Amino acid sequence: MTGKGKGQGTQARTGSFEHALVLETARVTEGAALAASRWVGMGDKNAVDGAGTEAMRELLNSLDIRGRVVIGEGEMDEAPMLYIGEELGQGQYEVDIAVDPVEGTSVTAKGLPNGLAVIALSERGGLMHAPDCYMDKLVVPPPAAGRVNLDWPVEANLSVLAQSLERDVEDLLVTILDRERHADLIRRVRQAGARVKLIGDGDVVASLAVGVRGTGVHALMGSGGAPEGVLSAAAMKCLGAEIQGRFIAEDDAMRERFASMGVDEHKIYKTDELAPGSQIVFSATGITYGELLSGVRRFGGGARTHTLVMGYASRVVRFIDTVHLEDDGARVTIRV
Repeated sequence: MTGKGKGQGTQARTGSFEHALVLETARVTEGAALAASRWVGMGDKNAVDGAGTEAMRELLNSLDIRGRVVIGEGEMDEAPMLYIGEELGQGQYEVDIAVDPVEGTSVTAKGLPNGLAVIALSERGGLMHAPDCYMDKLVVPPPAAGRVNLDWPVEANLSVLAQSLERDVEDLLVTILDRERHADLIRRVRQAGARVKLIGDGDVVASLAVGVRGTGVHALMGSGGAPEGVLSAAAMKCLGAEIQGRFIAEDDAMRERFASMGVDEHKIYKTDELAPGSQIVFSATGITYGELLSGVRRFGGGARTHTLVMGYASRVVRFIDTVHLEDDGARVTIRV
């Protein structure tokens, strides 16, 4: 009988986790995107979020998992669905779950670009349980991973990024959330010679755009939600890109929460600390049109979705273009 080495057995177990859940996880974000798309342009962000959340929760409960939400819609007394600590599924795979059923509820309600349904799964303990606060972030593509530092001046990071990409600083495009708190950052990036892309919401999709070549975006800078930072870290780990983040305590109550959760407000948390898992599945489906993912496109009796789904250990990155025939008897002529 031929025996397996220790590494082979570990690889087989790792592969089984991700191979079992990669395509099923894509089905979850597709379902959330389809449900939320019914409310695109209707001006009701609560309805958008509610539709996406209900669909995602139902589909997660259908998976072969025993899941625990570590990044969700809030604490149990604040969110009726997908709250932090909620248990989902009755299956065999014990997983931690980070979710954002609709990233960009406002832009989706207005019919603007880059509405997204997002989820990440890992083995237990594989995703940091981040406090619901702001995080100062720096996201760079694979060639610059390990070469930048959140503590450095903006100008120094731009210089290193340009060198890593073998181009001039003037060739760089940096995404920053369009907030008053970022006025000085925006000024310094522009004075250094780089261009700025301002966005209203959605720094997970902005991070994805940094990690995937061909989008024309080279970095994300500035502060945004810490839970979105963990979701971004899961994606960056799969893509070989990097996120660095520092949690921001705005008051003493938040500092007390940091202490209870073991969070250091002075520390720079890197990709492997925000998403330490050895097995990670990440999926994002476009709801409204974006540079990276097409939004849900509806036709008579059905819809078409565009999804990015990845597995870290299995080294799989898939773009999935799916046609959903929702009505009985629906037919469609498939075209590219």
